Amino acid sequence: MGTKWPAEEQARFLKRTGELLSRGYPLAEAFESLSFYLEKKRKEDIKNSLRNLREGYPLHLILGKLGFKKELVSYVYFAEQHGSLAKAVIEGSEMVLRRNSDYQRLKRLGTYPLFLVILTGVLFYFIQQILLPKFTALFNDMDLAPNIFIRFINASSSLLPVLSSLIVAAAIICYAFYIAVFKNIPPVKQRILLTKIPVVGKLMKLYYTHYFSSQLSYLFAGGLSVFGALKIFEENLQDDFSAELGKDLIMKLLKGQDFDEAILDYTLFEAELPRIVRHGQKNGKLDQELYFYSRHCLNQLEERTEKMMKVIQPLLYSFIGLLIISLYLAILLPMFQLIQGI
Repeated sequence: MGTKWPAEEQARFLKRTGELLSRGYPLAEAFESLSFYLEKKRKEDIKNSLRNLREGYPLHLILGKLGFKKELVSYVYFAEQHGSLAKAVIEGSEMVLRRNSDYQRLKRLGTYPLFLVILTGVLFYFIQQILLPKFTALFNDMDLAPNIFIRFINASSSLLPVLSSLIVAAAIICYAFYIAVFKNIPPVKQRILLTKIPVVGKLMKLYYTHYFSSQLSYLFAGGLSVFGALKIFEENLQDDFSAELGKDLIMKLLKGQDFDEAILDYTLFEAELPRIVRHGQKNGKLDQELYFYSRHCLNQLEERTEKMMKVIQPLLYSFIGLLIISLYLAILLPMFQLIQGI
């Protein structure tokens, strides 16, 4: 196989595959058509994939061999089970593309401020190590007391090493916790812990709820029972989270719990999900209720991400602005004070 496909390239390839499938193309023909627009190294991957298709391998296993994201592979797995391959692949790919676009925006949002912070840090070091000592010496020679701003800069410079050490120590502790503890926690409990992280946890909860409800809606629309749908979750060997979740829910149902009550035990989902399930079971339209709710969760996820970006950007630039103003004051105030003392 060739080099690993970037996430955006994976999603775009699958989205175009879904579009061709929706127009009546067989899967092999869709792959062949798309291969004309790919780089040479990708064409070799498609050639091997076509060979695997003809040998009877399911698409999700082929994508797994290509190193596609587990999230996309899992979408394809479920789509193969409920038969709406084209629609599900397009929707899954679009969601991954939106998330990648949000990530790139955050990256761009952080790159320029990070450059300014580094540059300001260099200037701060220059002022604190070279300029301010000279001002302090002049103040002493002229019998003038250093102004409060210079004292603040000197105090900050003594705190910076301590703050840097704390940040490094926190990063090391987090990494050690991930390696020694988090990786060994069962997948469902991992997700529950992630949803407890402030701010980000709410976004994670919306994503997990969208993923679970959308996959169930397709499976129910295909005529499967609750047990049948959860069995497909359990048999998803490409995603440990789906497999464990399906197995746990089946065990709860076998113990006599209702489906909505069983879901209520999982705090990684939105609180409304059990009520949506209960309502859908009563009116006999569970697949439609779950589908509409999954779209609602996706819309909420996008809106909250957009709001978060609108908050982060002004905060970053305000912080940078304060640093730059502080540097100007660190230079200008001592000069004014010296001029007044002459």
